[in-house]
Amino acid sequence: MRDERRAGLLAVTVTALLWGTTGTAATFAPDVGPLAIGAAALGVGGILQAVVGARALRAAAPLLVRSRALVLVGAVAVAVYPLAFYSSMHTAGVAVGSVVSLASAPLASGVLERVVDRRPLSRWWVLAAALGVVGSVLLCLSSLAGSADPAGVGSPGSTVLGVVLGLVAGATYAVYSWASRRLMVDGVPRAAAMGAVFGGGGLLLMPVLAVTGAPLLASPQNAAVGVYMAIVPMFLGYLLFGYGLARIPASTATTVTLTEPAVAAVLAVLVVGERLTAVGWAGLGVIAIVLVVLAVAPTNTRAGSRS
Repeated sequence: MRDERRAGLLAVTVTALLWGTTGTAATFAPDVGPLAIGAAALGVGGILQAVVGARALRAAAPLLVRSRALVLVGAVAVAVYPLAFYSSMHTAGVAVGSVVSLASAPLASGVLERVVDRRPLSRWWVLAAALGVVGSVLLCLSSLAGSADPAGVGSPGSTVLGVVLGLVAGATYAVYSWASRRLMVDGVPRAAAMGAVFGGGGLLLMPVLAVTGAPLLASPQNAAVGVYMAIVPMFLGYLLFGYGLARIPASTATTVTLTEPAVAAVLAVLVVGERLTAVGWAGLGVIAIVLVVLAVAPTNTRAGSRS
C-alpha cells in the first residue's frame, strides 16, 4: 500500500513539472489568445483521454450513467478551468496567475471534503489556508508595485482580474479532481473516469476552439505550441494525474501540484523575463511553506484519511 502511495505521489509530481511549462510555452505564441490556448490544450488533450479510454468507457457505461451528475460536474469544471487559468496568466502574468490558480486548488479541495464529504478539517489545514492567502496577497502586491507593460499586464486592474480568474481556476481544478477521484472510489475504472470527465470537458471546449483557434494555424510556431500543449502537459500529464488519483486522495494530489506554480514562476523569470520584487519572492516563499504544511500535516482530522 505504501508503494502504491509513493508511486501515486511520484506520478503527480511529474505531472506538476509538466504543467509548470504551460505558461511559458504559451508565451511563444503571443498572437494566440488565452481562450484559444486553453481550449486547444485541454480540449484536444481531453478528447484524446476519451479516445485512449474508449474500451473502458464502453465497459463502464452503466456505472457512468448512474453517476452522470458527477460526470457532468467534472466535465464542466474541466471546460472552465483552462479558460480561467490561461486568462489569469494572460492578464496578471505567468508567475502570479500560476501561483494564485494552483495555490488555491488544495484549499478548495479541503473545502469540498468538508462540505460535501463531511470531513472535519484540521488546524494545520486552517494554518495552510491562512498562509496561502498571505502568499497570494504578497504576490499581488508585488505585481501592483511593478510597472505595467504595453499590454497592461501588471496594472492594478489586470492584476485584480487575473487573481479573480486564478481563484476560479483553482476552484474548478479542485472540483474536477474531486469528481474524478470520487468516480474511482465509486468503482469506475481509472481510464473510464478520466475519459468521461476529460472527454466531456474536451467536447465542451470545442466550440470555443472553433471560434478562437484560427491564430493557432497562422504560423508553424503557433501550431507547434498548440500541439505541445495538447500532447505533453495535457494528454500525457493527465494520464499521469489519473494514475496518481487512483492511488492518493484528490486533496493530496492537488497539494502536490503546488510545485507547478514554483516551476512556472522560475521559468517566467528565467525564460520569459518577468521580474518579481522582494515582496513577490517572499510570497513565493510563503507558498512553499504552505506546500510543506499541507504535505506533512493531515487535511482533515479523521484518522482514516491520508489527505
